[in-house]
Amino acid sequence: MEFVPEVTAYLENKPGRLAKICSALAQEKVDIRALSVMETEGPSVLRFVTTNLETTKAVLTSLGTEFKITEVLAVPLENRTGALAKVLERLAAEHINVEYAYVSTMATPGKSLGIFHTSNPKRASQILSEPANSTTRSVGGRRPLHSR
Repeated sequence: MEFVPEVTAYLENKPGRLAKICSALAQEKVDIRALSVMETEGPSVLRFVTTNLETTKAVLTSLGTEFKITEVLAVPLENRTGALAKVLERLAAEHINVEYAYVSTMATPGKSLGIFHTSNPKRASQILSEPANSTTRSVGGRRPLHSR
């Protein structure tokens, strides 16, 4: 698990806009590790993590695409039923809100990559770095938030 820079860009909701960005990144040999696109009333919201932030920024700037960079938590997950739920339950038990998340497959067989933006990133990192059984206790005598 690591903190990684995530790029957020706002795109015109028009055919080919996302393709143009992905093609330009591919031409520069930048791999996209995870990606999410959400439709909104205005521009679509593109969030993604790449293997080379500086080249990604240069590509977006050359295309005239406005963007911002945010630190998010990249968590390797087992690619099996319930793996994501266990991570989310551990965060909920510590009263950490997941503001948004998305998941992508990894090159390693049986693994996926979860990208998490949380209300308390440092604490989330600590919790998810601990062995799973050490966070199943209640905090300060409180029941986990999701069980109330």
